[in-house]
Amino acid sequence: MIRTLKRLSVIATLSMIFVLIGGALVTKTESGMGCGANWPVCEGEISAELIIELSHRLVSGIAGIVVLLLSILSWKFIGHIREVKFLAFISISFLILQALIGAAAVLWSQSDFVLALHFGISLISFAAVLLLTLLIFEIDQKFDAKSLIIPKPIRNKIYALTTYIMFVVYTGALVRHKNSSLACGGWPLCDNEDPFSLAFNTGQWIQMGHRFAAAIAFIWTIYLFLHVRKHYKNSKVMLWGWTVAALLMIIQVLLGAIVIVTLGNLVIALLHALTITIYFGLLCYFILLCSRSVAYEKLK
Repeated sequence: MIRTLKRLSVIATLSMIFVLIGGALVTKTESGMGCGANWPVCEGEISAELIIELSHRLVSGIAGIVVLLLSILSWKFIGHIREVKFLAFISISFLILQALIGAAAVLWSQSDFVLALHFGISLISFAAVLLLTLLIFEIDQKFDAKSLIIPKPIRNKIYALTTYIMFVVYTGALVRHKNSSLACGGWPLCDNEDPFSLAFNTGQWIQMGHRFAAAIAFIWTIYLFLHVRKHYKNSKVMLWGWTVAALLMIIQVLLGAIVIVTLGNLVIALLHALTITIYFGLLCYFILLCSRSVAYEKLK
């Protein structure tokens, strides 16, 4: 059964990545109404928008079935592991919420500010599935929370950064839904103008707001990486984990700049969404490790 769970968890994780990237593709290509005002059925003439929207719905449906099956089997066979039941519940409940928001966007007109929540909710569901996958793969290794103790000050910083990243993700999704990706022709400033200029239009304010939020996330990530490198040289999980986090954040910033230079290249934009997805999943893994440290401290 563990072997089956491993295979199923990998399929679920990959399917959730496709759901996230598919959602970003729908937004970038403005294919949300490709099936007309119909859900879950798809009506309308064959077009690129219809194919993209229908494909996203099919992938989301398959992902829903796989994640539901993974959640049920995990609950039944490894539910004794402390985090499993919570992650199983979050995985499927947030995936359902994501689907409902998508349906509401098709059936009833929704504001861009509401639609921007769609990606963030999908991100939480993906992170839950990813952590469930990691827990399943840890079973054979008999991972012990005592092997890594993360002090409270560092835990608080990780909690705060992860929460803040959700805000950054929301601003990025808002940029896409407001069609503000190319509102600024320059980088890092907007058309090389004063970043605090009141002459900015709404799209430019949204774009520059996202860049400012992303800059703080970049500095915050590099700070934690340097701190870990200095104080956790003997911890491979912390050292390598935060090294990867720093690299992902650097790549994320570079991709954001390349999107502007390439005038919104679709592949680069999708890679931009993929990178933040992996980065957020890594942060959630550290939150899992933090929760184990808390549990261990309570036992002392």
